[in-house]
Amino acid sequence: MSYAVKEIFYTLQGEGLRAGRPAVFCRFAGCNLWSGREADRATAVCRFCDTDFVGTDGTLGGKFADAQALAALIAAQWPAGQGHRYVVLTGGEPLLQVDEALTQALHAEGFEIAVETNGSLPAPAGIDWICVSPKAGAPLVQRSGHELKLVYPQPGLDPAELQALDFEHFLLQPMDNPEQRANTRACIAYCQAQPRWRLSVQTHKVLDIR
Repeated sequence: MSYAVKEIFYTLQGEGLRAGRPAVFCRFAGCNLWSGREADRATAVCRFCDTDFVGTDGTLGGKFADAQALAALIAAQWPAGQGHRYVVLTGGEPLLQVDEALTQALHAEGFEIAVETNGSLPAPAGIDWICVSPKAGAPLVQRSGHELKLVYPQPGLDPAELQALDFEHFLLQPMDNPEQRANTRACIAYCQAQPRWRLSVQTHKVLDIR
């Protein structure tokens, strides 16, 4: 299988339970909930996306003929001689492309593998850390994992309806829009009232890193 990648870069994990951890981000091109075209935003399931996942023209982006070629380029971004290799497969929607061949190739390069998905597709074998961020109006197929990270508030998607799912951790993340301050207050209030949930902050935006 070939892979279409928007960008690959070395950074710190910006949000969720593993915020602050050094990671190579591999952002796959394409999403099944929104084409990425502004003309389609009004009819998209996910209307608040803050990521450019269209095309393959980002840093180190391109089309890769096989899993080994992509895994080798990801490995080349890690500091030489350093362990604790960690890669975050994201998008768009990475599970449109991520398969067992890629997870095997990345494990062969010594990486722990995380995926950030909208949960509308099943995760292949070999993912070490599954983070699902469900979207209102979209099917939720991947109903288990390590981290459920809900962008909040989303009309039609109540956190109480999700907390019985088979996840180890439940996080609320304020929706990044003109009402972000109010959204943040709402997340804080919900987490305080429902201690099963904890707050996720997009620290990469605060720190001005990728």
